[in-house]
Order: sequence, then C-alpha cells, then structure tokens
Amino acid sequence: MTHDLAATAAAAQSATHNPDSARTFTSVDPRDGSVLARYPIADASDVAAAVTRARPAARWWADLGFRGRRELLLEYKKALAADADALAAVVSAETGKPHDDGVFEVMLAVEHLDWAARHARTVLRPRRVPAGIPMANQKAILEYLPLGVVGVIGPWNFPVFTPMGSISYALAAGNAVVFKPSELTPGVGKWLEQTWNTITPTQPVLQVVTGFGDTGTALARSGVDKIAFTGSGATARRVMAVCAETLTPLVAECGGKDAMIVAEDADLDKAAEAAAIGGVGNAGQACVGVERIYVVDSVYRPFVDKLTAVLARVRPGADDAATYGPMTLPRQVDIVRRHIRDALDHGATAVVGGPEAVHDRYIDPVVLTEVPDTSTAVQEETFGPTIVVDRVRDVDEAVERANATRYGLAASIFTRNTARGLQLARRIRSGAASVNSVFSFGAVPSLPFGGIGESGFGRIHGADGLREFSRPHAITVERFRPPLTVFAVDRPARDMKIATWTFRLRHAR
Repeated sequence: MTHDLAATAAAAQSATHNPDSARTFTSVDPRDGSVLARYPIADASDVAAAVTRARPAARWWADLGFRGRRELLLEYKKALAADADALAAVVSAETGKPHDDGVFEVMLAVEHLDWAARHARTVLRPRRVPAGIPMANQKAILEYLPLGVVGVIGPWNFPVFTPMGSISYALAAGNAVVFKPSELTPGVGKWLEQTWNTITPTQPVLQVVTGFGDTGTALARSGVDKIAFTGSGATARRVMAVCAETLTPLVAECGGKDAMIVAEDADLDKAAEAAAIGGVGNAGQACVGVERIYVVDSVYRPFVDKLTAVLARVRPGADDAATYGPMTLPRQVDIVRRHIRDALDHGATAVVGGPEAVHDRYIDPVVLTEVPDTSTAVQEETFGPTIVVDRVRDVDEAVERANATRYGLAASIFTRNTARGLQLARRIRSGAASVNSVFSFGAVPSLPFGGIGESGFGRIHGADGLREFSRPHAITVERFRPPLTVFAVDRPARDMKIATWTFRLRHAR
C-alpha cells in the first residue's frame, strides 16, 4: 500500500511536465492511501501573479500600523481557535497523526500568533538610541520596517505549527505572505488561507500557492523580499542557490539529530517518559525529535529498562486512540529501515523492535544500543520512531558526543541539579536546549527558534523572529548646529585641533 501512495504522488508530480494534464495533483490520506482532494499545480506565472497581487496588499497592511494589524491578527487567532477541531481534522487526514495531536499543534500555533500580534509594537516600534558624545547634536532613531512580501515554504510534519511560526511573525511585522505548503499537506495551507480571507476578504495579505518543488523554486525566484524555508539541508542548498540569483535573503530551518543527556542524578522515570514521547511522538517525524540519548554509565541499565517499559505502552495506528500514526512521507520508511540495518551491521543491539518493526506504512518503536558514532543512525537525521541509546562515562563525554554531528538544532539534559543542567545546556552546540523536558523551548513564544550548522540559520519566534521579517532603518535628525565644524570642505584648523585633542583625551589615555 505504501507503494500505491508513492505512485499517486509520482503521478501528480508528472503533471508538472505534461502539458496535456489538468495541472493538478492529489492529496492522500497516508493511513490508507485514499484520495482526499485535488489541488492546482502553480507554475512560475501563477506564483508571479500571487506576488504581484501581494504588493499592494502589503502596502495596505503596513499602513494599518501596529494597532490595526494587531486587531486583525487577533481576529484571525480567534477564528483558528474557534475552529481548531476542523483544522485538526485536515491535519489528521493529510498527515495521519491522531486528531488530538492535530489539536495540540493548532494550540501551539495560536499561542505564537497571539504573542506576535501583541508584542510586535513593543519590539519593532521606533526608538531613540544614544548618539554618542561626538554626535550629541543628532537625535538618533532606530526603527524596524516591513520587508514587503515574504515567501514561506512549509513542511508536512507539522503543517500548521511550523509554517505559522514564520507566517505569524511575518504578518505581525507588517508583511504580506505567499505560502507554499508541502505537496503532502496542501489542504492545511488552503484552510489557513480561506480562514484569513474571512478576516480581510478584499486584501490578499495571505495567499497560498500549491504544487511541488518547482512551485517552491518559482517562489524563491519570484522577487519576494525574503524566503522562510523549512526542510532538509539538501533542499535548503537548492533554495539558497535560487535565492542567490537575486540576493533574496533566506531563513532556513533544516532539521536536526537532537541529543538527550541523562546524568547520573537524573529522575529516570521522568527522563524515560520524555525520551519516549520525544523519540516516537509524531512517528518520530519531528525536527526536534530525540534521536540520540547519552546516559551516564551508572544509570544506563535502569534507564534503558524504564524506557523499554514506557515504549511497551506505545501503539501506532490509524485510529485516534493510537500513540502516533503512519509515516507521512512514503520514502522515509526506507531511510528508517536503512539506518536500523546500518546500526545493527556495525554491532548495535536492538533492545526494542528491529528491522521487523518497519512495516509498509507504520513503524513500531525501535531502540538501538551500543551504536558506534560512525553509523548513519547517529550521523544522519532518521526522522522515524527510532532512538539510539549509548552509555558514556560522564556528562563531559555526553556533551562531546552530542556535539559530534553536523547538526545543531536542539538538545535536552536531565539532571536534578538544574544549575548544572543549565551549564551543560550552554556547552551544547545547538540553537535551543531544555533542562528536564523536551521541546519546551518551541512552545514558549518569546524564545527564538532555529539552528546552526546543518540545522540552518536565522530565527523564527520571539523578538528575534519579528526582527527576522523586518529591516532595521536608521535615522538621524540634527537637533542643533555642531559646536565644531570638522565635516566640511573648508575645515577650520582650530576646530580640527580641538576635535583631535578631545579624541585623544577620550580614547588614548
């Protein structure tokens, strides 16, 4: 059945190259391969038309000011919250995740939208900054202005929460948005657009274009003022190459290989529960999923036993009572299988699951131990419900091994000594970290989110996210004539002498 799903996607992809096709593609339910709906494949001219429509809408939106935008964004927030079950149903149908997982995703997205709407003015409003002694006659003003039109290219694993982390902050900063959702979750994108249109029906401030990679390429090449991309590092490189043609700036979130550290004083029950949901939640299809766990030797065996016991309660399936659903992207099944096989071929032990846990659509939880650092199961993003658990002599070795991949998105540390946990968090090469929890940073709207290295660059969420979709604008206004004339064609010798003496007095002593 998985191959049927892949064939459906492949057939839709071929429409981009077949002039006789209706230029549409299907979205399917990954739980059973049933067709949900058909959507248009937007080509370069369609994308260009959307961006052209967005330009005057962006000016209208910017002219509303912080207060006007806040009011409409809060109306949008209310609409999303009031109809959260309906949106979650679309998420569930297109990704296969249980309904409650879809509702939780909408809840998180709404919290970020609310924060962005309420805090944009505080973060971005014009403000006086010190001009310094030599320029005391100038009033210095720093303000943050909208970029114009922002293109957002979203993923399929969290099709509401992740793209809304860019859309919400871009809108709050005063930009119009053209959003290209994943070809696996186009219905989610259209739902968000249609709901927005109930708020501003005459102004296309938020538009959605559907299609495949060519549509995303067209968006990156369309002349938008910035691209916000979420996806693999390989795809990000291709998007960057297109953006480089026009020097279009890019913020990229490219996944991770996140590590958890379990110290010798950790609450093992709490750590095991967090490792389980962090490792297999959403079928492991999370950029901040727990893929590697380093456990100090003295508590290694008890931790593995507790994790095994927790995972015994886990059940993947198509019903809403299941812990998680199917693999949304069919080809990811083979990647998970390959990583498990590589680990076992290099001497690892499967203490939970193994190759037999990988089915056509669903993958049972897998825990691999004694996995060498050279294995692809350690070095590459697996994006499936598999967890590598290795013993270390101490937390110093754990930090060293946590930092030994190309990725740097997030991490977690479990210890009863929170001060020590904070110290360890600061030593991990990542964009975010949590102590005694997983994913918490992503649910705090005031914190920025993003990675380094193979995990990308730039930030969404928080004040940094608002500034990411703005351009700093510096202004000086002369308050009075300067007492010394040093910036002039005919510079008086006396004034230059005084200026030089003052400079040395301030800086050369």
